[in-house]
Amino acid sequence: MANISIDYVRQQVEESAATKQALLADNALLDEIYTVGKKIIAAYKKGNKTLLAGNGGSAADAQHIAAEFVSRFYFDRPGLPSIALTTDTSILTAIGNDYGYEKLFRRQLEANGVPGDIFIGISTSGNSPNIIKALEICKERDILAIGLSGQSGGKMADLCDHCLKMPSMSTPRIQECHILVGHILCAMVEEELFGEGR
Repeated sequence: MANISIDYVRQQVEESAATKQALLADNALLDEIYTVGKKIIAAYKKGNKTLLAGNGGSAADAQHIAAEFVSRFYFDRPGLPSIALTTDTSILTAIGNDYGYEKLFRRQLEANGVPGDIFIGISTSGNSPNIIKALEICKERDILAIGLSGQSGGKMADLCDHCLKMPSMSTPRIQECHILVGHILCAMVEEELFGEGR
């Protein structure tokens, strides 16, 4: 068995901080995050919604971000329509059984997505087959496709209107940046739509 020391803990924090510093230094990525935030704001102003999906930890991130939109982030305000496509076990098992796991999110976008909505697909590799299938239908349905991925972007990069590529190839570090970006987007939306009224 390895003898883990306090230095291991320190190293994990340092790696996380270094990844966020790399994100902070990437002006092009910061600009794209800002652009995505403004597009989500515009969609909400038109009465549209966000739909989010991912697998494993990214499924949890999809649910987390949707919850911030629907409930609240920094302050009390009206709820915003947002759906995590990862939560309904009857829908997930029906689609998985009848159409296959790869169509898990595509089928839900076909059912619930309307023109002007925004789909946020989360995949650390950028290659999750069920996210790729969902992104493929976004252009057909006039749904804005946003990707949250790792450094390479994977197959997602060519299918997204905006692919936010975190500056890391390490799954935990990518996921930590994904939830940071999700929080930034929630904060932008909440402040722009409701900030003056608080």
